[in-house]
Amino acid sequence: MRIRPRRNRISNSIRSLVRENTLSPSDLIMPLFLIDGKNIKTEIPSMPGIYRRTPDLIIQEIKSLFSLGVPAVALFPALDDSLKDRYAKESSNQKGLYQNTIRDIKNAVPEITVITDVAMDPYSSDGHDGLVDSTTGEILNDETLPILAAMAVSQAAAGADIVAPSDMMDGRIDYIRKALDDGGFKNTGILAYTAKYASAFYGPFRDALNSAPKKGDKKTYQMDPANVREAIREAELDIQEGADIIMVKPGLPYLDVIRAISEISNVPVAAYNVSGEYAMLKAASQNGWLDYEKVVLETLMSFKRAGADMILSYHAGEAAEWIHG
Repeated sequence: MRIRPRRNRISNSIRSLVRENTLSPSDLIMPLFLIDGKNIKTEIPSMPGIYRRTPDLIIQEIKSLFSLGVPAVALFPALDDSLKDRYAKESSNQKGLYQNTIRDIKNAVPEITVITDVAMDPYSSDGHDGLVDSTTGEILNDETLPILAAMAVSQAAAGADIVAPSDMMDGRIDYIRKALDDGGFKNTGILAYTAKYASAFYGPFRDALNSAPKKGDKKTYQMDPANVREAIREAELDIQEGADIIMVKPGLPYLDVIRAISEISNVPVAAYNVSGEYAMLKAASQNGWLDYEKVVLETLMSFKRAGADMILSYHAGEAAEWIHG
């Protein structure tokens, strides 16, 4: 045989020379869960090893992540029900827990990129990403946009580097971009949750934030898991409206969507390795069924191979440590 592909696999050094994709801590974004108080962290039962933290402990964690080469964090607030209402008014409170914590993070670790979540569900008494019609139960698209825009501007004013609309309302990227520009935040980036599917893999995340819908589901605004062409359409719209980065969520069950979007996108593509995916690997490893480190690194590499430029993952801190060796 003249052609033997195994010649390029014969040693570690040759394998490293011909490797098509690499994984670095600089590819990773760590999602973090925020709670009020001081010196408190509570483990999320469905996500072993992942905690809700008070601002002081969030900052400690961010310093550790940054020292490992992780360049960004995505911040999600878990609020008391007393702060929630149907209009999500707390979301734009400049003196609120979220905005104060953003300022504290940027003061303590100014080099870290802080990505903030733009959606009503953490602040909504209805638990939906948009405003709910109190009579019909419909999620109101156009009426939600001013609420999202005020939220995004408030986060930018607190120091957010990138705002990340996760709501899936039509037209929200254009609306938020205009509001940011009008507010003097033209350098604040937008990471659009472009193809966010109505997935069963979000369960542990909703446990972490206590943000599940009180009635109904999210299928009228999040995407049908059966669709790919629709994701491409969403990507094209978000890019036209001014998104700086677009994202696919969840990750593992949607590698084909990541590939399809990466092939048409002229902006970077992110993948969200979501809570249910984390929980599966963690549970299997705790039962001794999988080698945790190996399957995590293989999973993260799959996102890079599919075309993702960056990965939001609850494994980010551990993976950064392993990569450093």
